Amino acid sequence: MAEQRRRRRGPLPHAAHPQPRLPDPHGRFVLAPDSAHGRHRRLGQAAPQKPPSGPGPGSTSSAAAASAAAAYKAAAAAAAVANSGGVDLTPAARRNKKRKLPEKQLPDRVAALLPESALYTQLLEFEARVDAALARKKLDIQEALKTPPSLQRTLRIYVFNTFANQGPRTIPPPKNADPPTWSLKIIGRVLEDGAELDPASVVPKHNPVYPKFSQFFKRVTIALDPSLYPENPLIIWENARTAAQQEGFEVKRKGDKEFVANIRLEMNYNPEKFKLSQPLMEVLGVEVDTRARVIAALWQYIKAKKLQNPNDPSFFMCDPQLKKVFGEDKLKFAMLSQKISQHLSAPPPINLEHKIKLSGNGAHSSACYDVLVDVPFPLQKEMMAFLANTEKHKDIEACDEVISASIKKIHEHRRRRAFFLGFSQSPVEFINALIASQSKDLKLVAGEANRNIEKERRADFYNQPWVEDAVIRYLNRKPANEGPGGGAGGS
Repeated sequence: MAEQRRRRRGPLPHAAHPQPRLPDPHGRFVLAPDSAHGRHRRLGQAAPQKPPSGPGPGSTSSAAAASAAAAYKAAAAAAAVANSGGVDLTPAARRNKKRKLPEKQLPDRVAALLPESALYTQLLEFEARVDAALARKKLDIQEALKTPPSLQRTLRIYVFNTFANQGPRTIPPPKNADPPTWSLKIIGRVLEDGAELDPASVVPKHNPVYPKFSQFFKRVTIALDPSLYPENPLIIWENARTAAQQEGFEVKRKGDKEFVANIRLEMNYNPEKFKLSQPLMEVLGVEVDTRARVIAALWQYIKAKKLQNPNDPSFFMCDPQLKKVFGEDKLKFAMLSQKISQHLSAPPPINLEHKIKLSGNGAHSSACYDVLVDVPFPLQKEMMAFLANTEKHKDIEACDEVISASIKKIHEHRRRRAFFLGFSQSPVEFINALIASQSKDLKLVAGEANRNIEKERRADFYNQPWVEDAVIRYLNRKPANEGPGGGAGGS
C-alpha cells in the first residue's frame, strides 16, 4: 500500500530534487485538502528545523536512514497538529456566538428579577403601535401629495392709481420743485368664503394661507401711451424670471397728462389648462380645463350615452354632437387624445383698461375684477411640514440613546450578578469552569484549539491511517535544501 502511494504521488524528497517552495510567513503551512475526508485542513506550526549539514565524507547510509527516520517523526508530529481530534472550529464558534438582544428590550432573566419591567414592556409595545400608525399615515400623505387637491377661490384684482405734485402750472416754474408723478398699482387678494371685508381699507390684508398674487400669472404686460412715453411704452413682468413672489405690481412714472393704460394678465395654471373649442364646449359644458379632465369628461359622456361599441370595445360610436367635434361616425379610444388636441388652445388672457386720472383726492378710479383661481388645499403646507418634521425627531432620538445606554448598563449588571451568584453558590466548581473556559479561549486565540496534547503523547496517535499521507505532504512542501540528509538530496 505504501509503495502504491509513493508511485502515485512520486518518490520522497530525499530521493529526488523537488522545486523549492517558500514557507508561510507566519511559520505555518497553508491549507491542504485532506485525502480521506475531502476537506481542507490547516497544518499547524512547523517542526523546528535542524541546521543544514552537507554530506561529509564520514556520513554513512545508517546516518542518512536515522536522519530520514527523525524527519519522518518530526513530520508526523507537525501533521498531527492539524489532525488531532479532527475538530472543526466553525461549528464551535457558531455555537458559542450569543444572539444579540435588541437594544431596547430587556432579557427574560432581568424581567423576572424586576417586576416593574412589565410597565416598560407595555410602553415598548405601545411605541411600536404608534410607530406603525405614523408610518401608515406618512405613506397616505405621500400618496396624497402626488396629486395635490385644490380648491376654487375668487381672486379679486384691485387696479387704481395715485399721483403727486399735480398742482396748477406756474410760469416760470419754481426752482427745486419735485416733478409731477403718478403710480399705477395692481394688487390681488384671494377672498375667503363668507369673510367680511373691511370697508375702511381699499385693499384687504394678505392671508398667508393662500399664494401671493403674482403666483397666479405667468406674464403681466402694461402698455402705456406711446405718444407720452415713447422710450419705454411696454412694461413686461414674467414669472419664470422672478424667484420671489409679489403681492402686487406698481408702475411709477413722471407725467401730468391723463391717458388710458392697457393691462394684460396671462394666467399661470398648474397643471396647465386649455380653452375648449365651441363644439367641444357644447358637449362638455366647460370652457377652460386640463387635458386629463377633458378626456375623463369625454369618457363619462360616452359611458352615460352608451356609445361604446359592444362588438369591439376599443371603438365608440359618435352621436350628432360628437360628430361635430370629431367628424367621424366612430372613433378608436386610442385616438381620442390625439383628436382633441386640435380642439384645445391656450386660454385667453385677461385684458383690463384703466384711465390714469391726475385730479381728486386719494386713490382714483379704483376698480375691482374677480377671477376664479385654483388654490392649494389649506392643509397641504401642514402635511408637507409634518413629513419634514418626522425625519428630524432629535428629542426622540436623544431619548432613544439614553434608553439604549441604560439597557446596556442593565445587561452589564446582570452579567456581573450572574458571575458573583455562581461564585457564591459553588466557588470550586465555578473557578474550575472559569479556568477551562479561559483555556479554550486562549487556545482559540493562539490557533491551537484543535490540538490534544494528551493524545499526541501516545504512540498509537502516530499509527492512524492519515499519518503517512500527512508526512508525504509535509515533506513535499519542504525546500530541497532542507532534506533529511541535510543537502540537496541523499542516498
